[in-house]
Amino acid sequence: MKRGLVTSALVVALGATASSAFAQAKPEVLVKQRQAAMTLIGKYFGPLGGMAQGKVPYNAQVVQRNAGFLDNLSRMPWDGFDAGTQGEKSRALPAIWKESDKFKEASSRFENETAKLYQVSRGGDEAAVKAQIGAVGKTCAGCHDNFRQKQ
Repeated sequence: MKRGLVTSALVVALGATASSAFAQAKPEVLVKQRQAAMTLIGKYFGPLGGMAQGKVPYNAQVVQRNAGFLDNLSRMPWDGFDAGTQGEKSRALPAIWKESDKFKEASSRFENETAKLYQVSRGGDEAAVKAQIGAVGKTCAGCHDNFRQKQ
């Protein structure tokens, strides 16, 4: 009983410490972190896009592995779009903060579609996987079109 209480207290204390540490993150660090997550998303999505378009031979093992990585990565960049990062050097448009509900909806769509991709990738149906890769790609484009500066 005492051990459970000590463990619970430790978890709460560590959570509070992590929360205050995040609250103190410098804006430039948050930008770097979200950009790093987006870079990794591009790394693992790129081959899938090539497979869906028939430019790269379909490989179910690569699809499953990359879909699993994307499922996790899809949840990582969003806390880096803190209001305190406005004005930091990045390609983020002010619309992210002005239309925050729309941005959150777009990020949720991306998370949901990548989760679906992971589930479909485990089923082995190549046509279904390619269709879901397309659905994920649409969520990327929707966010980039509305919330990211063009190069």
